Amino acid sequence: MKLAFIPTLVLISTFAAAAEVQPVELHHELALPAGSDDKVVALTLDACGGGFDADLAGFLIEHRIQATIFATRRWIRRNPDAVAILKAHADLFDIEDHGANHVPAIIGSDRQVYGLAGVADLKQLRREVSGGADAVKAATGIAPHWYRGATGEYDPDALKAIEAMGYKVAGFSVNADSGATLSQKQIIARLRKVRSGDIIIAHLNRPASDTGKGLAQALPLLVDQGFRFVTLRDSQVTPSGGR
Repeated sequence: MKLAFIPTLVLISTFAAAAEVQPVELHHELALPAGSDDKVVALTLDACGGGFDADLAGFLIEHRIQATIFATRRWIRRNPDAVAILKAHADLFDIEDHGANHVPAIIGSDRQVYGLAGVADLKQLRREVSGGADAVKAATGIAPHWYRGATGEYDPDALKAIEAMGYKVAGFSVNADSGATLSQKQIIARLRKVRSGDIIIAHLNRPASDTGKGLAQALPLLVDQGFRFVTLRDSQVTPSGGR
């Protein structure tokens, strides 16, 4: 009886431990002074792979709207002209680390988030983070301080490892385009709900999507309401419920 019972307990414990490890989607907002009437938001744009939404970048430049760009090494190598445009407007764009190859910060290559396999182990995670950081520094001359992993979901151990490398991990409070899949109308509707302190996530690498059109319609509405845009480089963040 004992011999049969002990392996059963071990098996149950193993499954329980595995069930406890669930990736977490980080939700952050800007840490603003208590009682502040200042309307401040941060626009963050992921450049995962693929192309460059030049129209969106041009709109931001024309309207002097600051944004934090989370770029992968893969995107940087494929889009040197885009990087040159962003660098030429360093007062508007802060380029930060989105990893080397857009691999999620979940431990286990047999696990997936939105169809993307995780890293094999913490050693590969560190290579993903440092590979992206090295590419950002080589392209811009400035070492990144923020990291956002592919999909924005993280295992607890992965979060600890990234922070131990000296990076702040960037979440968000408003998902404007759901991975560049939403329509212009849906994007505008989401951004109409923006509040002071929100961190908006959208994408810069999908020019064929409605992201650029939606932002070009919605962001001026926020400016007209008195909102001011900042980069994460100049900001502190605090946990948020997310929307």
